[in-house]
Amino acid sequence: MEASCLDLALEGERLCKVGDYSAGVSFFEAAMQVGTEDLQVLSAVYSQLGNAYFHLHDYSKALEFHHHDLTLTRTTGDQLGEAKASGNLGNTLKVLGRFDEAVVCCQRHLDIARELGDKVGQARALYNFGNVYHAKGKSICWSGAEPGDFPEEVMTALRKAAEYYEANLCIMKELRDRAAQGRTYGNLGNTYYLLGNFRDAMASHEQRLLIAKEFGDRSAERRAYCNLGNACIFLGEFERAAEHYMKALQLARQLKDLAVEAQACYSLGNTYTLLQDYERAIDYHLKHLIIAQDLDDRIGEGRACWSLGNAHTALGNHDQAMHFAEKHLEIAKEVRAIIDPSVGTYLEVPLLFVSKEICYNCFIALNCTECVSVYPAFSESAASPGQEPFLRLLASAQGRRLDEQRAGTGNSLPGLRTLSEHSSTSSRQMILSQVMASTDATEPDDQFFDMLVKCQGSRLDDQRWAPPPPSTRGPTVPDEDFFSLIMRSQAKRMDEQRVTLPSCR
Repeated sequence: MEASCLDLALEGERLCKVGDYSAGVSFFEAAMQVGTEDLQVLSAVYSQLGNAYFHLHDYSKALEFHHHDLTLTRTTGDQLGEAKASGNLGNTLKVLGRFDEAVVCCQRHLDIARELGDKVGQARALYNFGNVYHAKGKSICWSGAEPGDFPEEVMTALRKAAEYYEANLCIMKELRDRAAQGRTYGNLGNTYYLLGNFRDAMASHEQRLLIAKEFGDRSAERRAYCNLGNACIFLGEFERAAEHYMKALQLARQLKDLAVEAQACYSLGNTYTLLQDYERAIDYHLKHLIIAQDLDDRIGEGRACWSLGNAHTALGNHDQAMHFAEKHLEIAKEVRAIIDPSVGTYLEVPLLFVSKEICYNCFIALNCTECVSVYPAFSESAASPGQEPFLRLLASAQGRRLDEQRAGTGNSLPGLRTLSEHSSTSSRQMILSQVMASTDATEPDDQFFDMLVKCQGSRLDDQRWAPPPPSTRGPTVPDEDFFSLIMRSQAKRMDEQRVTLPSCR
């Protein structure tokens, strides 16, 4: 007996719940091939398929199916479904760096939830809003500036993120959802950290730690300790930072996660450098180096060698310092990287770049064809509306949507079976009338699509922002770096060691 669309969809959902998203996608795709006349089932398939593709990092496909879900739910007047689809679209657009469009979707999600008096929906929309502004702020603060010293545009985005997270917390406390509170406290702490509000960051991360312990979530507990250590570093409380990193290291070992164990060792090594306890710094940098080598993380290995060279120099171990300096140089050449001693960060030099000037100009002006061949996502042509299904649909959202509905919506909504031989004429007519209900009338919510279309007009200008360089952080190197603090600390020590020359008499 042939499986129905619903049966296939249920199996796809089961597979996704156990983390087998590839297999889940196969069943959802099969469900669409079979087709269905049940619009609720079809909406669920679109939503689940979009989420599965999201987990597989195929964001263009995720965008496509969440858009199908939005179109279907809006056309049939399913407000809860539309809110959910808007939230999913917003999350996907956020990951793609299309923040203005994501904001519109989040606002639609929030508006519907408020209209329906849906507290849980409001909280989710506020949380998504916070995530969008948090991601927007982080996307343009990669220039090496320290927390709290970012451009005003970044600070504005981060302040909005904090406001939305705080609003989410109010509702989650009202609903007594401790797990959701924990997630929000973690994100709020990270946002305060970037804003330079380190005391507030610590307060949030302490709450995150408390809730993680309540649930026995050791991964979240480890992250909280790491974040607490980061905040302590910028408060100058290095001993306390070392205590937090040590607890993070212990949890990483319990979790048997070598990469995060190495990250904790790296953080401890740098913290002991700041404490001028170079022997202990060397111990932890060696631990980091060994794991980086085991995981074939050449960038992490290079960082460890650079740190070890500095620590040995401070101790006067010049032969050892030279050994690690030479090893660092060898790795730097291998990965086509340049160390910038002012901030201690790597800049990747792709093979096809003729010179550093081309690399720099390419990142700033987006006009290097060699770069386009290596990083196609950085070119304006690769991100143009004409190349993306969602934007192509939005560009003519109103007129073409009506034309498609008049021509038969089954062609634009895959899996919608409206001409089944087993369906009665009245059944087919009912489905068609549902989908085409808004054909000859202006929809009350067209402003939602209008706002999305307007966002496209500014996207080319937005793309002229210099994109962040390709990630040079290996798996054993944490997100937070201490090089600027170490350099500043060393510079201060050099100033203190200068001796005033006697005046000539």
